[in-house]
Order: sequence, then structure tokens, then C-alpha cells
Amino acid sequence: MRLPLRAAILTLTLLAAGCSHVNPYYDAARPHHRPEGFANNYPSNPAYFRPPQGFFAGWAARIRNWTDDGSSRLPLAPIPTVKPDLAFIHANTTEPALTWIGHASFLFQTGTGVNILLDPVFDERASPLAFAGPKRHQPPGLALTELPRIDAVLISHSHYDHLSVDSLRALYKQSGGPPTFYVPLGIDLWLERNVTGGKRDNIVRLDWWDKASFRGLDLHLLPVHHWSARTPWDRNATLWGAWAVTRPGFNFFFSGDLGYSKDIGDIAARFDGFDLAAIGIGAYQPVWYRNSHVSPDEAVRIHRELRVKHSVGMHWGTFPMGQERIDQGPRDLAAARQAQGVPEDAFFVLKHGETWRPRAAGKALDARLDAKP
Repeated sequence: MRLPLRAAILTLTLLAAGCSHVNPYYDAARPHHRPEGFANNYPSNPAYFRPPQGFFAGWAARIRNWTDDGSSRLPLAPIPTVKPDLAFIHANTTEPALTWIGHASFLFQTGTGVNILLDPVFDERASPLAFAGPKRHQPPGLALTELPRIDAVLISHSHYDHLSVDSLRALYKQSGGPPTFYVPLGIDLWLERNVTGGKRDNIVRLDWWDKASFRGLDLHLLPVHHWSARTPWDRNATLWGAWAVTRPGFNFFFSGDLGYSKDIGDIAARFDGFDLAAIGIGAYQPVWYRNSHVSPDEAVRIHRELRVKHSVGMHWGTFPMGQERIDQGPRDLAAARQAQGVPEDAFFVLKHGETWRPRAAGKALDARLDAKP
């Protein structure tokens, strides 16, 4: 069967972008390092088979997702949004708060006056092309022009739905000076080439288990089971990871993209639980996607194993990345919570533009408990 014209153009564009890679940070003493890039700590889950043709079939499936009309993945009902509470967001310097921009993009306010953006993508498409690729179903819940000054940006990996050149260029030019970019190994070089004009002053690169200190916070890059690429020819040339942002009295976990693996147990062994987490619950169909993403059931398992007090489901409702409907994740999350005995207010989803505040959530829970006979 002949590929549609857009799919053919996309394929040729990606092929033309390819080149060979040498890992400039290769360290033979680190098992996840390779001369040409990086590798996961643990083997892929054999229960989640890969396409029988392997690598090229995987890319063909992604290209089909990028070029079909997406009608089979439309939500069953309109996905609700709220107007962002800009007055609170711009005044807040003392309270931890998490605002969902969409997909994996969040504004995390640490409660110490530091504003952090996670995987900021404000583009219309999560793609290298303007005419093809996953198209945004919901506008950003918080526009670039509505952001407070951003102090730090954390990037989990290089995929287009998590790493946007236009968004990062805009942030680099923000009023008051650029934020500090914290990135996995190799993405620092990408930033130099594509965002900062060769300058390194505002870039901090980390390997797995590395920790950086920033204005009273500890920023940890953590190992998770995933991969990286921006073309078919640079697979795993840059590192990927989850993030933990910790300070006395509050720990936050951001999963980025991950498949369920023993890495979760390794993280749990090093941290004494988390007060808040953002964990992916979308793009888990077809089943072989679950070597790269987690299902809602696995997300709830991660929530429990990491001993998280409150988790927010992300990676759904914005870009149609998997083959399930883009609002299927929250429905499956509800079933997974019930099956695993997790309360509704312990793992939930936000509306685009909504801010979650532990203090406000605690007051709402107290009010519900007081109202019971």
C-alpha cells in the first residue's frame, strides 16, 4: 500500500535529517552508557511485544498516527478546561502549586518563590513539520504570555511532545533574562545548537542519579525505561529521565515518559516518598507502546510504590499520541484506582489550566468530611 503524500514527505524529511552519532559523554564505567548513546537499565518487558518487523514498523506506526485524521481517537465528550487563576499564579511565592498546561507541560511553583516549567510545549503540533504530526486538541491551559517569570526549565527527553524548539526559544528570551535549563546528557548540546546560540551559561546537564542545587532546591535526574529520538537515525543519542524536585518539607516527582520497570523500585529505595507527582496515563495503546509509556493501571502502581500522597495524571487529552481515545486515560485511571484501593483524591486529573494546591485540596477534603453525617 502506498503511503499518503504527507506520510511520504514526513518519512523523507526524517530520513534526510539522519546522521551517525558518537556519544561525547561516553563513560565505560556506567552501564547505561554506549559509545553511540545510551541504554535502559533493564530489559524491555517481554509481555509487551514489539511490532514483528521491529524498528521500521514502529516508525511506520508512528507516522500513520501522525498523518491520519485522528477521528478514532477523538474524545467521547468535550474535554473540560478552566481559566487559569492568574492572580494566584503571579502572586504565589509561598505555596506549592501545580498548574497543568497540557500533555506533559506543567508550571510547578515550589513554595519557595521558584517557578519551574516541566517539558514546556506550546506548539500546535508535536512534530518537526507544520502540516503533519499529532495536532493539539486543546489549547495550552496557560499561554506563554500568561506565565510568571520562569526560573528553571526541566526537560525529560528529546521527543517532540516534550522538547519544543520554539517554546524554549521564547523562554530563553523572556523578560528579565533566560531561565536555567536542566537537561539529560546530550540535550545540552542540542540546546546550544538550537536555542542559546552556542552559549552554555544557563544550561546544566545531568546523568542518572546526578543532583543539581538551585535556590534551596535539589533537582535529581532519575533513571526510567524509555528512549529518545528526533529522527529515525538518532535513537538514544541523548539521555532521558524522570525528575525529582526536593526541599525540606516537600518532594515532587515528574515521570516524563516511562515504561514500567525495576527503576521504580530503585527510585523508591532512595527517596522517602513524595508529596506530589505527575505521572503519565496516556498513549498506552497499542500494547507495545507500554515498553515506552505506562497504562493507568501501571501509573497507579507507580503511585503506590513511590509512596506518593497525591498524583496528577498527565500525557492525555492534548496530543493524540496513542491509538486509544485521548480521553480514555482518566476512565481507565478510575478503574485502576478502585482495583488497587487508592482513593479518588490521591490520584486524579486536572482540567487544562487548572492549578492544584495541597493546602486548598486539604481544606476541600476537610469540608467533605465535616459534611458527612
